[in-house]
Amino acid sequence: MPRFSVIVPAYMVQAYLHECLESVLEQPFTDLELIAIDDCSPDGSGTIIDEFAARDPRVRAVHLTENAGLGRARNAGLERATGDYVIFLDSDDSLAPDALHAISDRLKNADGPDVLVYDYVRSYCTGRTAPDTVTAQLSEEGPAAFTLDDRPGLLRVLHVVWNKAYSREFLERAGFTFAPGYYEDVSWTYPVLVTAETIAVLDRVCVRYRQRRRGAITCSPGRRHFEIFDQYDRVFAYLDAHPELARWRPFVFRRMLDHFSTVFTVRDRLPRGSRAEFLRQARTYGRRYRSPGATPRTRTRIRHALVRLGAHRSYLALYFARALQRHVRRAAVAAYGAARAAALQIHYRIQRLLPLRENDAVFSAYWGRGYGCNPAAIEAKVRELAPRIRTAWIAGPAHHHTIPPATRRLTPGSAAYWTALARSKYLVNNVNFDRRLVKARGQVFLQTQHGTPLKHMGLDLLDRPAAVGDTDVRRMLANCDKWDYVLSANRHSTLVWERVYPAAYTTLEYGYPRNDIFQHATGKDVARLRETLGIPRDSVAILYAPTHRDYRRTQRPAIDLERMLRSLGPSFTVLTRAHHLSGTPLVDKGSSRLVDVSDHPCVESLCLASDALVTDYSSLMFDYANLDRPIVVYADDRAAYEAARGTYFDLWSFPPGAVATGEDELIDVFATGEWRSPRSAQRRAAFRSRFCPYDDGGAAERVVRHVLLGETTGLPSVVPPEERRPAAAPAASGPRQEPEATVTLPTGAA
Repeated sequence: MPRFSVIVPAYMVQAYLHECLESVLEQPFTDLELIAIDDCSPDGSGTIIDEFAARDPRVRAVHLTENAGLGRARNAGLERATGDYVIFLDSDDSLAPDALHAISDRLKNADGPDVLVYDYVRSYCTGRTAPDTVTAQLSEEGPAAFTLDDRPGLLRVLHVVWNKAYSREFLERAGFTFAPGYYEDVSWTYPVLVTAETIAVLDRVCVRYRQRRRGAITCSPGRRHFEIFDQYDRVFAYLDAHPELARWRPFVFRRMLDHFSTVFTVRDRLPRGSRAEFLRQARTYGRRYRSPGATPRTRTRIRHALVRLGAHRSYLALYFARALQRHVRRAAVAAYGAARAAALQIHYRIQRLLPLRENDAVFSAYWGRGYGCNPAAIEAKVRELAPRIRTAWIAGPAHHHTIPPATRRLTPGSAAYWTALARSKYLVNNVNFDRRLVKARGQVFLQTQHGTPLKHMGLDLLDRPAAVGDTDVRRMLANCDKWDYVLSANRHSTLVWERVYPAAYTTLEYGYPRNDIFQHATGKDVARLRETLGIPRDSVAILYAPTHRDYRRTQRPAIDLERMLRSLGPSFTVLTRAHHLSGTPLVDKGSSRLVDVSDHPCVESLCLASDALVTDYSSLMFDYANLDRPIVVYADDRAAYEAARGTYFDLWSFPPGAVATGEDELIDVFATGEWRSPRSAQRRAAFRSRFCPYDDGGAAERVVRHVLLGETTGLPSVVPPEERRPAAAPAASGPRQEPEATVTLPTGAA
């Protein structure tokens, strides 16, 4: 008896069926049977099912002799199911990676509930994804298993069959089957939920719900959408047959009226000229099944009242009035924004006529994402070495909490922001300020950059359309012309910057100030950071930080991290950090041993807290090498990345440590100890010697003394790499060296 019976009915889905079935069979959790039903499909769906059944004994192919419809096709799968739990999956959707492991673990923790409800994400052909709007109902706080009375809001979750796992014993005991017709999920979902004695939830995306441009029922107009009324007849008939469930009538009644409203207003469902008839029938059902109770919001009550009255013209008038209201509001907001922007530019031009403030310095990083990187380390050193200079930091309001109290906070686009850009003597950034910045005579712009270039940058991207995107080369070069100084961490960076960003700036090979902390932090600092992140004392913490893929519209994770942790055992923890351009975390929901740290404000703190780094082409490897801790290069798309973006040297011939090109190989690197072997250490030493000549803990001081204090001679000398003593490594990765002093970590580090 398998743990899961996954039922997939198929009709006219040959373009999507491969992806659907593979998403099930490629799950690391293998204790399953896949029942694929060919609903007498006239395309190649039946042949595809037979191909999968021939190559995998877990697949059971079922061919119906006539088209039965989605509900009856699912019933055919139910009749053949033998698993403990039944999962339904539509043939144009797919399971998320490792979803079955997560579902199985949650079922076990909840002691085998009748129903488990899990999350999903809508996936569009443009590459955009959208989460469910009622995910708060899937919070795992509280008891693992409960009744619907404890959480009636679950009735608001999308009433589909495929976002749940069902106990087969429960289904057989209650005798649930699917009804024929459109909207068959309605007459299944509500009876199942109100009947279940125990329910559990899983706050994790387990299904990718494909939003098709054409072919789906929800975007195919026709009279069959009137079959929704038959489905709600079945739901209320079920409630009438079970008087003990009568308390759920008001909730179902509300959902019914909401559903009618959706079908009535959404385009591409009801055929032309049928809307009045649909609302008249909705009025009949509103009167037939009216159940006082569960009072909705005022706006919803008005909509429900119009449905019950069958006032289709009034309903449409209200609908279009609200749409017009939204358009007017957006137009007003746009007009206000344009007027405000014009006023601010006038303000900026007036400020540019006034004298510079010789003791003012303004900083920013990563397009206003908060206090961090090289500008943050320089700003802190300015307050230490040059207290007469007043510092300000530009960041969005959501990131103001990361800025030190002694530093003035500026919001992008505000009047104070434009005043600071116009009159501050010093401008420091690791990207660029607003393109409308006009440097005044005497202003000094320090471009710190934000990493050693491994992948191609600037002008070198012009022959790589997948990477260059819509970059405006003239604007890029105009920004370069504003730079007075460019910070470089090594000779390699200097040669690249001067070629790909040609301008009349001065290059400062002083090292990266953000890496100073690696030489000053202590073992106590490391232990405190690990405790804050929840890393067990004796655990090996792996920081996984991949870079962005220009050639991919969506940034899928390259590693099944949960499988990796299961293979390595309980002594390992993985910290995952998505690239800031990716937009989405690498894991849907972490655990005690798989922690998403994508939103952590200080990547240097994550480096200090970890025992090893796993990355691909990210410049973080050059910074991490300063810690002299193990680095593992993992990438399964070398050829694609080289073709799309390209690199300045062959990382595979000159890596900073062990190299893996496949998931099993990566697991072996850690399981066999190769990640911290003498050979890996030798590679790391050669890498440090080439790329970390100046990162000795004094980079920020050299920058401040040269740029802001005007000291061009007598700067702190560089400590050779072999004489440096970086922060003590965690106990799990090797012997510790405990410095006596402690330092203050960057804001947000703890």
